[in-house]
Amino acid sequence: MNLLRAILLLTFFITPIKANTIYNIIKIPNLEIYEINTKNKLKYFYAAKPFRLGIQKNIVCSNPNKKDLDIKYKTIYKSLSRYSYGYLKKINLKYIVMCENLSISELYTAGIPDNVMKTLILDIKFNEDYFERVIHHEVFHIIYLQHKEIFNDKEWIKFNNSKFKYAECSTCTEKIRLEKYDKTEGFFTEYSKSTASEDMAEVYSHMIYFEKNEINQIRKLDSILDNKISYIESKIKQIDSSFIF
Repeated sequence: MNLLRAILLLTFFITPIKANTIYNIIKIPNLEIYEINTKNKLKYFYAAKPFRLGIQKNIVCSNPNKKDLDIKYKTIYKSLSRYSYGYLKKINLKYIVMCENLSISELYTAGIPDNVMKTLILDIKFNEDYFERVIHHEVFHIIYLQHKEIFNDKEWIKFNNSKFKYAECSTCTEKIRLEKYDKTEGFFTEYSKSTASEDMAEVYSHMIYFEKNEINQIRKLDSILDNKISYIESKIKQIDSSFIF
């Protein structure tokens, strides 16, 4: 009887202990472990209950249902398995948080990167048409934040037509569409035209997601994108010389 009682008590307390431990690591409440034994040592968590973050509690995300979580985890895992442990260590990414309906100040977003906490929050309900590519887009933001000394917005801007101007911020524009242009003319998507860092992230995500021969064909037809792709290649090589797009 005493043994049974001990087992019941252990079962009762183990979930809050895990949740508290996770919170102490990445400062996000209401999380539980989804998978932590991965080849590249990424650790995956999910929202067991909705959570709020930020000084103003303006970052909000809900708990996903089990079926959606299991399906989207396979996609996320497959996409991020492309990155080695060594690469992830250099860009400072260790934890993936999966939730749904992620928003900042009531504006929905695909992901929120935090290089300081080594964490990327992903909205598993984000548009299915672009979900897999957008995972790499958000990974780039981790890279950009971790290695700001490498990426120079002023250098990047010079690749564009001199008459073109980015918006002051990614939420200060209506340029939010993510479908790839048939005719690129220096930009992969409309969202590329929002800010320099979003443009870089769109270039990086296309380089990762699309076949190399398709990217090479675009480079032949679009000299601006050719320069942008070369820039991203050279900067990533500075971070990890062994990385292959």
